[in-house]
Amino acid sequence: MQITKETLQKIAHLARLEVKPEKQESLLKDLSDILTWVERLDEIDTDGVEPLTHMSAEINNIREDKATNSLTKADALKLAPNHDQNFFLVPKVIKTRTK
Repeated sequence: MQITKETLQKIAHLARLEVKPEKQESLLKDLSDILTWVERLDEIDTDGVEPLTHMSAEINNIREDKATNSLTKADALKLAPNHDQNFFLVPKVIKTRTK
C-alpha cells in the first residue's frame, strides 16, 4: 500500500508530530512497508478461530479480600519514632522559597 504525502501530513497532524521535509521520503517508505506487511495478515485463514481476550490460558488465583483490623491505631503509633496523640510526626521535606 502506498502512502501519499497528503496522508502522511494528515497522520502527522493528528498525532501532533512535526515531520521535517528531509525525513518525509524515508517515512513514506517505512509506513508503506509496514502497511504492506500488515496486509499480508489478510492472507491467513482465520475461519473457526475464536478471538482471544488474553494471550495466556493461565488463571489468577485471587484470594478473597477480607477487611481485618490487624493493627490498632494506638499500636501503630507506638511503633513510630515520633508521634503525637493521633498522627505520625515526620520531618518537613518541602522547603519554602526565599526571595
